[in-house]
Amino acid sequence: MGFIDVIAKKRDGYALSREDIDEFVYGVSAANIPDYQVSALLMAIVIRGMSDRETGWLTDAMVRSGDRVDLSDVPGTKVGKHSTGGVGDKVSIVLAPIVAACGVVLPKLSGRGLGHTGGTLDKLEAIPGFRVNLSVDEFIRMLTDVGTSIVGQTVSLAPADKKLYALRDVTATVPSLPLIAASVMSKKLAEGSDALVLDVKCGHGAFMKSETDARDLARLMVSIGSRAGLRTEAFITDMDAPLGRAVGNALEVIECIETLKGHGPDDITALVVALASRILVVSGRYARPDAEPAVRRALASGRALEKMRAMIEWQGGDAGVLDDYARLPRAARRHAIAAGADGYVAALQADLVGRASMAVGAGRQRIEDRIDHSAGVVIAKKPGESVRAGETILELLYNDDRGLGEASALASSAIRISAEPPVLRPLLLGTVA
Repeated sequence: MGFIDVIAKKRDGYALSREDIDEFVYGVSAANIPDYQVSALLMAIVIRGMSDRETGWLTDAMVRSGDRVDLSDVPGTKVGKHSTGGVGDKVSIVLAPIVAACGVVLPKLSGRGLGHTGGTLDKLEAIPGFRVNLSVDEFIRMLTDVGTSIVGQTVSLAPADKKLYALRDVTATVPSLPLIAASVMSKKLAEGSDALVLDVKCGHGAFMKSETDARDLARLMVSIGSRAGLRTEAFITDMDAPLGRAVGNALEVIECIETLKGHGPDDITALVVALASRILVVSGRYARPDAEPAVRRALASGRALEKMRAMIEWQGGDAGVLDDYARLPRAARRHAIAAGADGYVAALQADLVGRASMAVGAGRQRIEDRIDHSAGVVIAKKPGESVRAGETILELLYNDDRGLGEASALASSAIRISAEPPVLRPLLLGTVA
């Protein structure tokens, strides 16, 4: 059977065999299948879906496409963390040094921006000199020395996923439950952790728009991890509005540092504390009543900030950014989006804010696009806050005005004002274990 027959099989709604999936993943890894055929099968999967069994086979094939990190020489339980992506989601950058400061090792393979969501690696690369392409040996040594490291996939770890990830970003094939689950879990299984805590987003700014879809994705990933012997738990969290008040790479790095200094936005701080506390419990080093106090002590004492300094220095970055934000890229121009009436911010639609940030240069619309690390969106008014007509709600930061018109229209469309205070759903919506 030629690969075109595999595409047609899924196009027509039939299940793929394990052999079909192995052929697909091997062909992607070896560059034997052209991008247009890979993209065609990805689109067929988005439209027709995959069974849990197919998704499990896909995950396994992606893990087998490369090496697995052996962290057995790193002392203690290693707990991974992953978010399914959102707008303004910089939680990993804050979480990793907090967990390490509490004595738990947190290895982290992260990705680039995907669709309208930002990428952790892109954010960290806003720090001058920061290296995300550590070798596996460097990754292991850093985990031993610092207790955490956030890096990109090496060429040897789940290489099929790296290629698929980039293609999905530019072919409108991101929002697929099986593709998301296989991508996340192949990296996590290759990462070498002993346990995993997931943050599954739902809402306008997430790939899973409904809470039901988010729970389905969480259950699938927990099942994949558990069957592979990886203790896996998931949080379901809200992503209707952006997290924090910064969207864009250097802007989000500043917000991460401020959070580690104890001055972060309430929503970022609350989510970081909840996830970090659970990671400490899952590690087996902390009882449930002791975990949150330990996390808060790591923040208040400055130990978490110093772990961030050690992480930046180890990965070649300029740790002076922790004390002087002028060392980070800064946009030359600003454009305010103002309220048209008195009232309350009832909604700030996250996907539109994310797309506005991309339009001014903070993300990629094509694989070859270069990111402007200084560009982005600053949120002056969050949902639930009162506003007067003419007051700034969003501010666009940019250098090149070619995308300003599109960004302004998207940002304006994201805002909804109401006469009465809105009823907002909670940030933490539930767990799956």
